[in-house]
Amino acid sequence: MDAHPSPPGGRPIRGVIFDLHATLVHAGEPAGWMAAAVALLEQDPTRGGRFDPADSPPGSLPEVADLAPWAERIWDHAREVDPNSDRDLSPALHREVYDRMLDRMGIIPPALGDALYATMLDQWVAYLEAPAVLTSLRERGVATAILSNVGLDPRPVLERTGLAGLYDAEVFSFEVGVVKPDPAIFAIAAERLGLPAHELLMVGDTVDDDGAAAHLGMRTLILPRTRGATHGLEQVLRLVG
Repeated sequence: MDAHPSPPGGRPIRGVIFDLHATLVHAGEPAGWMAAAVALLEQDPTRGGRFDPADSPPGSLPEVADLAPWAERIWDHAREVDPNSDRDLSPALHREVYDRMLDRMGIIPPALGDALYATMLDQWVAYLEAPAVLTSLRERGVATAILSNVGLDPRPVLERTGLAGLYDAEVFSFEVGVVKPDPAIFAIAAERLGLPAHELLMVGDTVDDDGAAAHLGMRTLILPRTRGATHGLEQVLRLVG
């Protein structure tokens, strides 16, 4: 029996490449992120000490609870500030674009913005089904890789969430110097898995970035961003067979 049955109308899928953020992990809740940032300010006086809107002139700052939704929106218009995703080519560029986004919003104080940045990756949580899906693919003999446009090293997130060790290769833009949708980054992932593009499935959350894998002949599965603890990753197993 073929260990890699062909999907309808296609060649066998022998490898799956996953995007990371909003595909295998999500950013958590903005209220929790804000609470972590405020706690960091209170614990570390070198970051400006305790953040208390009451210490500022009336009307100059909203309450911390009111700022939480704004924290979630920091990256909403990053494409306008950074259309080529240069922020994902290095930690320095990532922080530079982040600061420009804060300035553009004009509502989050710099000290709080710094604390939000420091605690950002701490909030990332794996979707509940992600470890089981990666494990199942490994048991079926299907190679897997993580390919991410990311300006900061996400390996601590992968370790903390239990995803480290469940995949075969990783391609992070800040290390390879290429960002999606450039087909070159998908080619790097294919090379690291040792498989041709037509035997790979790319799984991500955006057509513009992740869908570009189709230019190399990779099949693509787009799971648009969802809220909640699960993301429907079981669909990958159905496609693989």
